[in-house]
This record gives sequence, C-alpha cells and structure tokens, in this order.
Amino acid sequence: MEADVSEMRNELQSRDSLWRRIQLECQQLHKELLKIKEDKDMQEIQMKHQSSCVQLTEQLENKNTELLLFAESQEHQEEELNKIRNHVYREVQSHCSEQERMKTEISDLTEELHHKEITIATIMEKASLLERQLKMELETKHKLLTEQQLLEFRYQVIKSENTHLKEMM
Repeated sequence: MEADVSEMRNELQSRDSLWRRIQLECQQLHKELLKIKEDKDMQEIQMKHQSSCVQLTEQLENKNTELLLFAESQEHQEEELNKIRNHVYREVQSHCSEQERMKTEISDLTEELHHKEITIATIMEKASLLERQLKMELETKHKLLTEQQLLEFRYQVIKSENTHLKEMM
C-alpha cells in the first residue's frame, strides 16, 4: 500500500513538473505572441511568423486541453489519494485498537496466571502440611501397631507360659 502511495506521489510530482513546464511554455508563447503583435506593422515579419503563430496557437490550445485533462486527472488522483489515506487511517486505528485489546487480554491473562500461581503455592503449602501430618499420624500408628504387636507377642508368651505352667501343675 505504501508503494502505491509512493508511486502515486511520484506520478503527481512528475505531473506537477509537467504542469510547470506547460505554464512556462504558455508564458513564453504569450510573450512571443505579444512580440508578434508589436511587430505586426512589419508585413514581412508577420508573414514569416504567421504560420508559426497559428502553430503556437494550436499548440497552446492543445496544451490547454492537455492541461484541463491533467487537472481532471489530478483531481481524480487526489480523490484516490484521499481514499487511500482514509483507508490507511482506518487500518492504523483498527491496528491500534487491536493492540490495545491484546494488551488488555495479556494483562488479564497475566493477572489470572498470577492468581493461579498463588493458588498453586497455597495448595502446595497445604499439601506439604497435610503430608507432614499424615507422616506424623503414620509414625504414631506405626508406634501403636508396634506396641500392639509387642503386647500381643507378650500376651502369647504369657499365655504360652501360663499354659505350660498349667500343664506342669
């Protein structure tokens, strides 16, 4: 799109320089016509320049026609350039609003991630605490179980001794 704008700008500049050359030529032609009018008393010079005057007038008319066509073309190109500028402006505005939307979305996601990280850290702390409590409970149960097994073993030993003593009696 920028290449099209640059190309149109270059074309407008070349047409503008053509316009200036045409204006200079018109001024020169005008000066020459004034000179011819001043010298009209001289019949001989008038005869020599009469045909060139007609040609210059035709050229001037052609240049005027070209100039009118160029002016129309320039107006059309300015309209196109304005359309392109408006389109570029809308695209830039759209891009800016999209960037703002994305910034907001990134900010929201970052905040959500931060909350989730805090939640995960809290859960990890609770899990660590529960794990320690569970280990302590398991150790306590293990001690109780060991003591119970020891008591059962002693009970069995005492029972066995008791049975043995009964038998001996």
